Amino acid sequence: MGGDAAPGPEVAGAVAAVREAAPDDGFGARRRADAHARQPVGLEVVLVGDRVRLEAELARVGARGERGVTVEHATEIVTMDDHPGEVFRKKRHSSLRVATELVKSGRAQALVSAGNSGAVLSHALFVLGRLAGVERPAIATGFPTPHGPFTVCDVGANVDVRPSMLAQFAVLGAAYDRVVHRRALPRVGLLSNGAEPGKGTELTRAAHALVAAAAARPDAGFVYVGYVEGSDLWRGTVDVVATDGFTGNIVLKVCEGVAGALFGLVQAELGESRRGQLGGALAAPALRALKKRIDFAETGGALLAGVDGVVIIAHGASDTTAVKNAVKLADRFARAALPVQLARAIATSAQPA
Repeated sequence: MGGDAAPGPEVAGAVAAVREAAPDDGFGARRRADAHARQPVGLEVVLVGDRVRLEAELARVGARGERGVTVEHATEIVTMDDHPGEVFRKKRHSSLRVATELVKSGRAQALVSAGNSGAVLSHALFVLGRLAGVERPAIATGFPTPHGPFTVCDVGANVDVRPSMLAQFAVLGAAYDRVVHRRALPRVGLLSNGAEPGKGTELTRAAHALVAAAAARPDAGFVYVGYVEGSDLWRGTVDVVATDGFTGNIVLKVCEGVAGALFGLVQAELGESRRGQLGGALAAPALRALKKRIDFAETGGALLAGVDGVVIIAHGASDTTAVKNAVKLADRFARAALPVQLARAIATSAQPA
């Protein structure tokens, strides 16, 4: 109920995810998992919020009684203006609180929210708790490049961090990358203002030593390449970048802004003349593919790594496509038991070499 246009995109996106996960009809076509279908449902979603509004949206998209979609009523809504800590105490029956409790009880295996990200973090911490050994959870997400995707951790959960926390972000990011991007030994870098050892701040210099020590373990599961600059992120020299949430969030928003601006400039140039319009028509398939790669809606959301459960934080402006992909991402992470793998990585890094 907390997204910018909630609950429309949330309901439509959830329904789309369930329908795409339905088994095919034996001829390669996906079938709608409706109330009368006999085939098993591949994905189930519980919509949490005001029952009247949610059922109205389900009716609008032709999904009343949809098999695999249920509604859990909640009387309150966490808004973007609510204080993350206070709202947990004051709105005990919010859709966010109820949804998080569903995961805690085992009735659900993952949580997806496009609402107040600070409130998602506070609810995950208070209800689900942290994985053993984790100081602070971090938000991890992937970015597309010409050389393949890379992972950034943290992109917004922690503004002020300690060196040990920053070192953990490297470990969490590497574990995330191994599961999501299937790299057996990801290359990890620490974001700084230069690659030389003397660069950075007291924070990065202290974290540098800790990450190097963790990577020196024979069972570390990643290679540490040292400091990396912002320009290195797009050169294919690093798979995972560890940074504080303040810097990481700026990286995230700048990347989104630049990608959108460049795409807009290309479209504008192609429309300037008849020759450009002809070239644009020829390049249309490639441009559509490029737009799909850089659109945050195609990613769906980011993982809150370090809490004892799968929690996906989606963009507040998520549309139907973004919500659908966020739900599918949550399903994938739950099936992969991603928190268990993150916990193992943290436990390994904490053991003496």
